[in-house]
Amino acid sequence: MTRTQLHPMTDHATIPAEHAEELTSPAGLRVRADLYDEDYSDDEYQQMLSMYEGTMASIVEGEIVKSKVLRITDNAVILDVGFKSEGSVALDEFKEVPKEGDEVEVFLEHLEDQEGAVVLSKKKADFMRVWEKIRVAHESDQPVEGTLVKKIKGGVVVNLMGVDAFLPGSQIALRRVPNIDELLGHTYEFKIIKLNKRRRNIVVSRRVILENERAHKREHLMKELQVGQVRKGVVKNITDFGAFIDLGGVDGLLHITDMSYGRVSHPSEMVSIGQEVEVKVLDIDWQRERISLGMKQLQSYPWQNVAERYPVGTRVQGKVVSITNYGAFVELEPGIEGLVHISEMSWTRNVRHPSKIVSIGETIEAVVLKVDESEEKISLGMKQTEQDPWMVLPLKYPVGTRITGKVRNLTSFGAFVEIEPGIDGLIHISDMSWTKRVQHPSEVVKKGDTVDVIILNIDADNKRISLGLKQAEDDPWLRIGETYPIGMDLRGRVVRLMDKGVVVDLGNDIEGFVPMSQLGIANIENPGDAVKEGQVVDLKVLEVDPIHHRIVLAVVGYPDEPIIPPVRPVIEESPAE
Repeated sequence: MTRTQLHPMTDHATIPAEHAEELTSPAGLRVRADLYDEDYSDDEYQQMLSMYEGTMASIVEGEIVKSKVLRITDNAVILDVGFKSEGSVALDEFKEVPKEGDEVEVFLEHLEDQEGAVVLSKKKADFMRVWEKIRVAHESDQPVEGTLVKKIKGGVVVNLMGVDAFLPGSQIALRRVPNIDELLGHTYEFKIIKLNKRRRNIVVSRRVILENERAHKREHLMKELQVGQVRKGVVKNITDFGAFIDLGGVDGLLHITDMSYGRVSHPSEMVSIGQEVEVKVLDIDWQRERISLGMKQLQSYPWQNVAERYPVGTRVQGKVVSITNYGAFVELEPGIEGLVHISEMSWTRNVRHPSKIVSIGETIEAVVLKVDESEEKISLGMKQTEQDPWMVLPLKYPVGTRITGKVRNLTSFGAFVEIEPGIDGLIHISDMSWTKRVQHPSEVVKKGDTVDVIILNIDADNKRISLGLKQAEDDPWLRIGETYPIGMDLRGRVVRLMDKGVVVDLGNDIEGFVPMSQLGIANIENPGDAVKEGQVVDLKVLEVDPIHHRIVLAVVGYPDEPIIPPVRPVIEESPAE
């Protein structure tokens, strides 16, 4: 090889191996120049050396260098930086894929890696180019524009002038963002709140800018906002009790009760997030930072002249919107509701709960019973849409009519018998037997029995019917004197001890009374000293009174028979229906 063959950018593989390494640097060329000075003059050699040193001086590690795109592979861009070997940069470091021949700036990390390749970085070059701008913006407290790129753990990656910055989730907006994906791809202004060049760490905030904007708007609103104003706002958030409306820097609360004169189950029925609404300012408390807003106040008051629209006696239709223990609320029109009290639902049924008659959402017919405009109340009746069956009962069932009915309920004072569906009459305990003193109705009838009864009285106003069970049979006392003549001897069993004597069962549901003086034992203080319940005694008839239904007896003997106490009926009262 001659000196004319040596070129600063020629591969040193053509140089003798024992000296090749020394010639990879300008110093090496100087040290070993004596080996190759026989074919070059001093001027030529110095010129060649200066050319090589100038080339190497322009390539310095840790700086940005210009390169030319040689070719593009599936995952890398191959670049020529004017050094002895080519360099490559991963394709994903480029925001836009370059073309062959394009000139791009890259960061020179190392002249050679272990394989002798140049180590380059496009991302670091981009970062260094914009770092100064970012630093100036941070120090001068100026906002910068950025685009939300992708969601990561704890926040969002923001493209800030070509480099990635971190936007914490708490710094995205003034309130928690329910769906961050909806913001991706949008461009906003951000405030740089933290920088670390060594770690290439940039933290930005959008919330700081929004808070500043809100503070300026709030200051402006405080000067012009007044009670009674009608303003437009945007729904920011919806809760169970209302919606928060952004008036332009200040939020106001639109309570659910101020959304409509009608019934609102949930604020979402009236407004949606992002919707622009018109509201009226009801109250302002700057100390507590509370603004109360209303929507219904922009509508006409529905209760005005309501008595003219719904006169008493008017038949109306409405939808059941609420059911309580005492009745059902019926919407006659938006903002106007009437109450059907449980007592006004049926003429005949004893309604335990309104839900047995109506259901929410059902359309019913009713009659206006009362209107109180000042209290915003309308009383309605459902049963008034039909004729009151109690008004025709006296004509349908005159006193003395014999009818058959079913025993529906027992109480301590009598039994209720169904005359018609929903209409019951009462057999009082005193009207169950002509001859037997009934202690409880269960001694005579059972629930579910079918009995013949006589109509004794009908009180249509108080909705009461008196029935007689014993009246359905002939009065045996009309012939009792013939059956039990005075002086007749008979035998009976003691069933009850009274204060002034004892009651004796004579059979055939006939009872007689033995005064204490007629027990046959002198100087006793109470009947129990003479007899016991269930004891058999011999008797004589002293008196028969068919008018007062009495047979007076006298004990004439005590037969030697076992005492059998009378069986008491089990008293089981059914609940009133």
